[in-house]
Amino acid sequence: MTTNLTIGERVAWYRRRRGMSQEVLAGLVGRTVDWLSKAENNRLELDRLSVIKSLADALDVTLGDLLAEPTLLEWTSDSGTRTVPALRSALMNYRQLTPLLGVTTEGEPTPLDELRGSVAEVWDAYQDSRYGFATRRLPLLLADALIAAQAYEGRDREQAHELMAMTYQGAAMVLTKLGETDLAWIAADRGLAAAQLSGNATVTGSLFRSVAHCLLSNGRFDAAVQLVGDAGEYLRSGLDGATPEFLSIFGTLYLTGSMAAAHAEDRGTTLTFLGEADRAARRLGGDANHVWTAFGPTNVDIHRVATAAELGDMQVALDLGPQIDTRGLPIERRTRHNLEVARALSTHNRMDDALAKVLEAEIWAPEQVRNHYLARELVLTWIRNQRGRPSRNLADLANRMHLV
Repeated sequence: MTTNLTIGERVAWYRRRRGMSQEVLAGLVGRTVDWLSKAENNRLELDRLSVIKSLADALDVTLGDLLAEPTLLEWTSDSGTRTVPALRSALMNYRQLTPLLGVTTEGEPTPLDELRGSVAEVWDAYQDSRYGFATRRLPLLLADALIAAQAYEGRDREQAHELMAMTYQGAAMVLTKLGETDLAWIAADRGLAAAQLSGNATVTGSLFRSVAHCLLSNGRFDAAVQLVGDAGEYLRSGLDGATPEFLSIFGTLYLTGSMAAAHAEDRGTTLTFLGEADRAARRLGGDANHVWTAFGPTNVDIHRVATAAELGDMQVALDLGPQIDTRGLPIERRTRHNLEVARALSTHNRMDDALAKVLEAEIWAPEQVRNHYLARELVLTWIRNQRGRPSRNLADLANRMHLV
């Protein structure tokens, strides 16, 4: 019902539905009535998650209700099947909950090398923003990983748990992109349990990052910050003689924490976490993609832009963002950065430049752009604020995003 409304219009819709006046809502979030009126009428952009979260709390709705990220991949163009429900069924399979019932999954275990290749295929698809493909493959991959974890013994079983953990993390990351944050939380939690059974500190650190990301996506910013702090200290002893994989996981964990801290409007912790990530990146020595982290100095700079924007430092984001060369990074990272730069350009009324950034990102990753709340909010705001007919490029983009 509210999919084609801007965030401000959704705030007004839920406020009226609650029978709440502008004076009351403005008071609950510590803002003026004039500020709220402008936000509801698209004369002021609601482009910071911390502000949106405060409005959601005051209206007693979820962050997702105000963002209204559509789960458009319930039907995917490349699968022809309802892939999200299939993944939901796989995650809700009670056989994955406990071995106490003595229930084993039937089937011959997949050779670990083959299973490892399938996990890599799903993660590569995620980084290429091919969410339909990844979502279609994950239910079968989860079943194969479960059989392997039950069938193998000794070190092979530990490796099977590593692969199961990374499969669950892949599911959590894809589901978050599709707006299925509750399912993503289940996947991340299961993945962390599997990671602990693997005994692999790098995989465990990767799943800590996934859980923190799910907390962040569910609007639990302070909890995500706390988890990153605790997990970072737990992993710190592994920095002595750390492998590139471990350094990448350690640094990426703190990048996730920096975003959570920025959403919580905690500038000091944001800078502290960025500093931790920067030291890990410098020690790594360059950009890499170990354990599908896309970690290195460039990703740290990307997060400097994103956190600056979230903290309201749009000039910093505008000065630094366009200078970052993302060509060596996976498509998912490049696309996300383009959206951040577009946001900064839009706040400075450079709509044509901002639109160009979104259109460039859409060429790289149409599924990601058309589903991301930030892209949808930018396009909706531009459409609403146009005097006269929108340009052909903008109108066509809005049509492809099913906003008009």
